[in-house]
Amino acid sequence: MLLAMTVGISAGLWAAVRRGKIAGLLSMILATAGISIPVFWLALMLVLLLAFYVPLFPVSGRLSTYIYFEPITYFYIIDTLAQGDFAACGDVLWHLFLPALTLGTIPMAVIARMTRASLLDVLGEDYIRTAWAKGLRPRVVIVRHALKNAFIPTLTVIALQFGYLLGGAVITETIFAWPGVGRWLFLAVQARDFRAVQGGVLLLATVFVLANLIADILYGWLYPGFGSDEE
Repeated sequence: MLLAMTVGISAGLWAAVRRGKIAGLLSMILATAGISIPVFWLALMLVLLLAFYVPLFPVSGRLSTYIYFEPITYFYIIDTLAQGDFAACGDVLWHLFLPALTLGTIPMAVIARMTRASLLDVLGEDYIRTAWAKGLRPRVVIVRHALKNAFIPTLTVIALQFGYLLGGAVITETIFAWPGVGRWLFLAVQARDFRAVQGGVLLLATVFVLANLIADILYGWLYPGFGSDEE
């Protein structure tokens, strides 16, 4: 989700600023393609292209066999950074790239399209024209004035995309043999372990609800007057 948010917001911002130009049009074409591609097909194509034809990334797993460190939290990135083992951290990120790209593509595309649409609406407001007329720098006008006020719909979409992210994790972790909650849930379904399935579904639902709760809290923190009925 961090990858999807970073690239999605940046791409949406770029497409809005470059509206009507080739760069903006190309970014939206890629975003539309990203929404349309099924996650399982994308995972298989990335493995085929970037692991077999052009062997840049590993096919599966979390760590190379020649790398060893003592896990603490079993969040390998945190553990390797805490121990100062940057070689192991790089190897973990190397293994993480394809699953993260697969899982983040659709949320990335949705966030990019929503950011662009919201930003284009805000850029037509009177206070934005006033900011331009005052001679403010483009970065100040776009980021401080326009993007901040256009971020409410994007924040809502980010929270909703957690549902897709959790559902897509089942397929992604299974294809890449990534030992996560999604693969554990898939194996539980195969083994007909109904208690594990119930627990996994409850866990995913709880995370989804918490993500939307955090989004609601962020509304009040970022926009103190949001939702107020006062005139």
